[in-house]
Amino acid sequence: MTRPITAGIDGTGESLAALAWAAREAVRRGLPLRVVHAWRFEAHDAVDTGDRATQEQWVRSSVEEAVRAVAGRHPGLAVTTDVLEGDAVETLTGAAADAEMLVLGSRGHGRIVGFLVGSVGQQVIVGAERPVVFVRAGDQASNEVAGHEIVVGQQGEPEDSAAALGLAFETASRRGAAVRAVRAWTLPPVFAYSPASLQLLDEAGGLEPYERKALAAALAPWRERYPDVRVIEHVEMGSAGQVLLSVAGTAQLMVVGRRARRTAVGGRIGSVAYGVLHHADCPVAVVPPA
Repeated sequence: MTRPITAGIDGTGESLAALAWAAREAVRRGLPLRVVHAWRFEAHDAVDTGDRATQEQWVRSSVEEAVRAVAGRHPGLAVTTDVLEGDAVETLTGAAADAEMLVLGSRGHGRIVGFLVGSVGQQVIVGAERPVVFVRAGDQASNEVAGHEIVVGQQGEPEDSAAALGLAFETASRRGAAVRAVRAWTLPPVFAYSPASLQLLDEAGGLEPYERKALAAALAPWRERYPDVRVIEHVEMGSAGQVLLSVAGTAQLMVVGRRARRTAVGGRIGSVAYGVLHHADCPVAVVPPA
């Protein structure tokens, strides 16, 4: 089954930028584009918002206008549109399940808008089975230029970041970009050292050489699969979120893995994904585990 690139839109500037980004990515990958709008009928006594049919027509007209604009920029692109009435989280999570990736608009800097008002975006990330990409209103095709890298975070064992690395390398190969693979490390509490870990560190020659070897091991299969992609190995002491943000300025796309957990009040995403979503100016892809 051919999975489309799916863009969730709501008429905001952020979601229209997400639609433009999704269209470009669909063209690069030779995939169709699916445009999804989730809506609910809202009746207000104070103002005339029209009946259900009127509101739906307004929504459809807005979506059709946005789709016409993007289709005009990409004449050969196959585009389908779905205006779906229902809960935004359920609609978007369902759309992600059938997509190569789901693309949404994001404002960041402590506040996420559009589909991401309140906990909606966070719940979509937690529930999505496919990568979810967040795009700012100011994003343009001109940001996808030579010299701008695909930045990806790597942590833990090779399998822990395999899905994120896979997306980063595939994207870089299609764009002719380099991959900057970032592994951040910190000094662990002395009580965290076990005899076995101390032996590994001793064999590696210390903490930083150990981290460099761990990153190289995680990258090895992807270097072999994508020999055309130039790789920059970036190992730095510090928190993962801070190190990733320090190199976000020249990123076409930042890719991070998802560490999500469900609580009594809903899903929560990991601190690294949360930090870069709110503060990175480039598009951010959050990738679930393989």
